[in-house]
Amino acid sequence: MNHDQTAPEIELRVWRQFLAVAETLHFGRAAAQLHMTQPPLTQAIQQLERRLGVLLFERTRRSVALTPAGAALVEPARQLLAQAAALPGRARDAATGEVGRIRLGFVSTIAFGPLPQWLRAFREAQPGITIELREATGDVQFEAFAARELDAGFVLHAPGIAPPPTLQRLSLGVEPLVLALPEAAPKRLAAAALLGEPLVIFPRAIAPSLYDAVLAFYHRYGVTPVIAQEAIQMQTIVNLVSAGLGVALVPRSMRSLQRPGIVYRALPAALAEGAPHAETSLVWRPDAPPAVQRFVDFVQAQGARIA
Repeated sequence: MNHDQTAPEIELRVWRQFLAVAETLHFGRAAAQLHMTQPPLTQAIQQLERRLGVLLFERTRRSVALTPAGAALVEPARQLLAQAAALPGRARDAATGEVGRIRLGFVSTIAFGPLPQWLRAFREAQPGITIELREATGDVQFEAFAARELDAGFVLHAPGIAPPPTLQRLSLGVEPLVLALPEAAPKRLAAAALLGEPLVIFPRAIAPSLYDAVLAFYHRYGVTPVIAQEAIQMQTIVNLVSAGLGVALVPRSMRSLQRPGIVYRALPAALAEGAPHAETSLVWRPDAPPAVQRFVDFVQAQGARIA
């Protein structure tokens, strides 16, 4: 037989007919199973063989047997028909968010908080949804949102600062910033001495509102901080403090990140007025896939707060 390179795609109906014959090894019984007469079924199988350029069945007057080529197609044909039968349900599940993919950004601070537990619980509740994680600071996340490379993300900012108008937001709580100090620091630091310590801080570009809130706190007491070092990741900032480069103001949730040579303390009462806070929010595109709304609803239902 000659294989026809220009033959059209083979319809699912033909594969059903092939499988009926392959499973019964009898054209008459297969035709009855398919609610058709035998001659059209025989013609359909012959046409399939011509399209494939191989014999699928050995036929005699008394028996029908699969050829090696026919036997090799039985299981793939079953899988093809099963997948085709599942397509409508999968489409409905995707439309309702039962299945799908979420490209989720997150800042490092929430990774030291409830995010790992949320991800585990969400995977158990929604096994059909895959989450692709991307650790990134807020500025990088917002660029990725603009490029449609993210569906949702956890960001850190000063309280009450709205995200870009193209995004929706769910606040997960406000927490105070606490001091990260070298372990050798005195247990009681005078306010003036503390404000005079070199400061380790993140660059303004990655969280402008929070950076400005920290500097405004210093300015309230007539101090311009000496910035010893900038670092993007909070864990890097903590490590730099433990190495003695200075002090840092970090979200209270960072206390779960324990490093040798560092301690966390609340700001002294003398500096309580106007002490800076940080807010964590979940933001997402309004036109994100339905699975994203399921994740938003899940996080909201946890009732767990960052603070």
